[in-house]
Amino acid sequence: MKKVVVLGAGYAGLQTVHKLQKKVKGKAEIILVDKDDYHYETTELHEVASGTQPALKITYPIADIIDPAVTKFIQDEVVKLDATKKQVQLKQHGMLDYDYCVLALGFVSETFGIKGAKENALEMTNIKQSLAIYDHILASMKKYKETKDKRYLQLVVCGAGFTGIELAGALAEGRPEYAKVAGVAPSEVKITVVEAATRLLPMFSEKLADYGVKLVESLDVELLCGAKISEVAPGEVVYEKDDQTNSLKAETIIWTTGVSGSPVVGESNLQERRGRVVVTDNLTDPNFDDLYILGDVAAVMDKESGRPYPTTAQIATEMAVYAAKDLESQINGNGHLSTPFVYKSKGTVASVGNTHGFGVIGKLEIKGYPASMMKKMIMNKSLFEIGGFKEFIAKGRFDLYH
Repeated sequence: MKKVVVLGAGYAGLQTVHKLQKKVKGKAEIILVDKDDYHYETTELHEVASGTQPALKITYPIADIIDPAVTKFIQDEVVKLDATKKQVQLKQHGMLDYDYCVLALGFVSETFGIKGAKENALEMTNIKQSLAIYDHILASMKKYKETKDKRYLQLVVCGAGFTGIELAGALAEGRPEYAKVAGVAPSEVKITVVEAATRLLPMFSEKLADYGVKLVESLDVELLCGAKISEVAPGEVVYEKDDQTNSLKAETIIWTTGVSGSPVVGESNLQERRGRVVVTDNLTDPNFDDLYILGDVAAVMDKESGRPYPTTAQIATEMAVYAAKDLESQINGNGHLSTPFVYKSKGTVASVGNTHGFGVIGKLEIKGYPASMMKKMIMNKSLFEIGGFKEFIAKGRFDLYH
């Protein structure tokens, strides 16, 4: 019996287990490790952070997915991996040996060395952090009611990338609730997004990106572009714009400027940059043929541009499907698949609140309500493919018309 250890139950890790356990029963034992006993839809964390969706809506138990006859789940934190010895060190359960390992530990927030960002801004990379943001917003609104200090009504999002734009839209949708708690008109709750770039959403055409920007601004969100953050102090974002130093006073500061792969990658002495390893055509580490690296810790090179593909849920799940097939081939003694992993994006859609969005499906640009509906359908597809019919019915987004 071969032993396959899968580290991380995000899109890549859980999809690998879901696909592989159907194929290797009686031939291999799978061990899945994650610090949480649930899977969550990372693409929807902004809705939990804003309070527009409950955490239960985007989570489901790992136990619902695994087949205990093939897969054992261990709830623990991964400390590091020794690829030479084929061992994984866990925080509480000690050492795990493996024949094959799938490293899919996801991402952490990247501060780029900006002073005070780690200490004074709220991160949004998991369920607990997202819930903490929502609790912080409500606490700030209550504090305003006591003090009448307008800093408590200020919500600042650092970074106007894909995540920052979606979060700004969700916060705008949650604004009436925040205002009610604070005892003010919704217009008094200010939402500002601070971004160093002047051209936002470069993954889209200029015309579509401009539509997205105007859509967010129509929700009374201020987009402060060309503003390079130099420091995050307690209750203050300091930035440089037009050769001048400025600052925003706010008690809610949320950090969405970028992410890097799990620090476990660096701790494991793998060839990495910002927590990502450039993988082979079979999605393995270039130095260790039995170590698959998937999702946010992997850099899959686009041979046309010479740059890595963006790390998204879409590419993570496709990597997992390929890795499961490749692992099955190896376990059966047939070596790696002869065909390499090839990625072709099906498109990208951003939601701005519950009923608006914009994006690209194939080569078609979509806007407004149709984009919002498509985003929910994409979410449902992901939920069905990994969670199955049970989770699809329980957690699916069927609010397509409002």
